[in-house]
Amino acid sequence: MTTVSPISSTFINEPETFDEESYKLLRVYAYYRTLLSSILLLLFISQVTKNYLGVQAGVLFLTTVILYTTTNLFILIYLWLKHFTPRTPQIIAILVIDICALAVLMYASDGNELAYLIIICIAAGSIFLDNKISLGLAGFAALVVLTESFVQAESATQLTKNFIFSGTFTALVLATAHAFNILSNKIRTSTLEAKTQARQAEYLEQLSQLIIERMRTGILVVNKEDEIMLSNHAAKELLELTPDSFSIASISTLKDHLDVWRAYPHTRSPTLAIGSDTRSDIRISFAKLDTSHQSDTLIFAEDNRRLSQQAQQLKLASLGRLTASIAHEVRNPLGAISHAAQLLSESKELSSPDQRLSDIIQNHSRRVNGIIENIMQLSRRKHSSPERVNINEWLQAFVDEYLQSKAGHLSLSLERANIETRVDISQLHQVLSNLCDNGLRYSEMHTGKPEVSLRAGIDSHSELPYIEVIDSGKGIDESDVEQIFEPFFTTESSGSGLGLYICRELCETNQATLEYRRTQDGKSCFVITLAHPDRVF
Repeated sequence: MTTVSPISSTFINEPETFDEESYKLLRVYAYYRTLLSSILLLLFISQVTKNYLGVQAGVLFLTTVILYTTTNLFILIYLWLKHFTPRTPQIIAILVIDICALAVLMYASDGNELAYLIIICIAAGSIFLDNKISLGLAGFAALVVLTESFVQAESATQLTKNFIFSGTFTALVLATAHAFNILSNKIRTSTLEAKTQARQAEYLEQLSQLIIERMRTGILVVNKEDEIMLSNHAAKELLELTPDSFSIASISTLKDHLDVWRAYPHTRSPTLAIGSDTRSDIRISFAKLDTSHQSDTLIFAEDNRRLSQQAQQLKLASLGRLTASIAHEVRNPLGAISHAAQLLSESKELSSPDQRLSDIIQNHSRRVNGIIENIMQLSRRKHSSPERVNINEWLQAFVDEYLQSKAGHLSLSLERANIETRVDISQLHQVLSNLCDNGLRYSEMHTGKPEVSLRAGIDSHSELPYIEVIDSGKGIDESDVEQIFEPFFTTESSGSGLGLYICRELCETNQATLEYRRTQDGKSCFVITLAHPDRVF
């Protein structure tokens, strides 16, 4: 199975792309340059460094530092209003202003020490900008310092010294730019990989939670105090947990089995009857979690009836193949018996008692032949060919067609508009026809009126479409509910016991379910829960 991750791990180093860490450093750099220009202004005004700052040109130094400080304040306010998210040209402009201002201040002072402040600008540019742009900015800074050294030199000796300093400075700023480019790229790449992995981990965690929530096996995680730390929908449904259930103490039998398992870990997995439904059969199994975690025990809950049904289906499949072979062999002698009985009944010398016996032979031959036909139909059942169907339109057409050939009243109620499913319409037609036939017959036997109600809607919990077939018959005894879908089970002497069994088999072929229940007013109801329209068979 191919797995597609929604998280891209590709890192694109574009000039317009800045990560969150770069913006944090830009905020720090914006405050730094404002503070630096303010300190230089205060030092010059206070004359603390009168033998160094502004020695060569005091007015030029004062004018430049005032303009530089004012500009930095305006830039700081602008960046603050923009949440420190400037574009690349704006960052370049800020760094060029810094380099030019520091070069002028260096020219107005005695010495080249202020040039080292330019290295900080180059380091910042290597963090904020693309590699080529930052190297170009370093070359610009070297050119500015070289020009300043050439203009400031008053003799050949000083010119030589200034050129030596400029060469050293050029090598230093280029080395700084290159080193910080490598370092910032590694940090940026590592940060992006960490964020990508964090998003991937978050996605996988959400996916795991979704899978656990959709599992049919109930999952409970409890701590040493038996408090429920995690539970999925299946566990809440199987164990009948309420939103207020914070501990498994509310399920006394489960608590007792857990205590026994903790004392004897090799104890066989128990089965529980939960709640008022004494027919519930929940198999429980336990697993020990890592003791370093707060959680202590993992509890699995499975509907043992579903497992039993699956095993029963395997047995019935084998039995069906055997029965089909037997039916095929019985069909030939049965035909001979029926034909002989017909010939015998045509005899003029046949007495009235013998004629009655001949009729009995023919009637039971037809009944056995009907059973054989059902068995053969079941064994030759074709695979379903599901298609997307609008239940509203299809049911209306079904009712109209059904009432043309059957006597009785068939009502239709649609609780939702545009109900859709995916099903083989020929097999669904066969199932509904069989259920409606039974419903009309039993309603007439019980009330004297052959009437059946069809109701369709979408279950609010499972979001699956359903069709209910409701009749006015006396219904099925509680003791027989579990057996009505078994083959050859019937409550009538003339029934074959295969009708409901075939209906359920056809439903399961279409990934649907067929269940019997009572309505709120006590009427008999068969519920077909159909597949989701987007489900792939």
